[in-house]
Amino acid sequence: QVQVVESGGGLVQTGDSLRLSCAASGRGVSTYGMGWFRQAPGKEREFVAAISWSGNNTHYADSMRGRFTISRDKAKNTVYLQINNLKPEDTGVYTCGVGQGRYYTASYYYNPDRYQAWGQGTQVTVSA
Repeated sequence: QVQVVESGGGLVQTGDSLRLSCAASGRGVSTYGMGWFRQAPGKEREFVAAISWSGNNTHYADSMRGRFTISRDKAKNTVYLQINNLKPEDTGVYTCGVGQGRYYTASYYYNPDRYQAWGQGTQVTVSA
């Protein structure tokens, strides 16, 4: 059974940076892509970024390019989301997932229906 645990959220100020972590465990997790989604208050969940099983291929939502960076430490089965120059509109619950389908490229994981396991989410609150 695949398990996912996020950490790193918190209350920050506009312009700050934050690095979220997502640790995955279970059989074969190193062969699956992983991704981040976020849900702002009163809004639907949206795709942020995904990374391939190798860590060599990444994919971002168009609105997330520039300030968001996803990376992967294969030895630790951990994916990170670096967010720079945080804005109040970045406030929300950030959730990480382990994708379905081994060895797919990162772009495959933009769709939340293509995930087999999710973490509980980590809250990010950006004050103005």
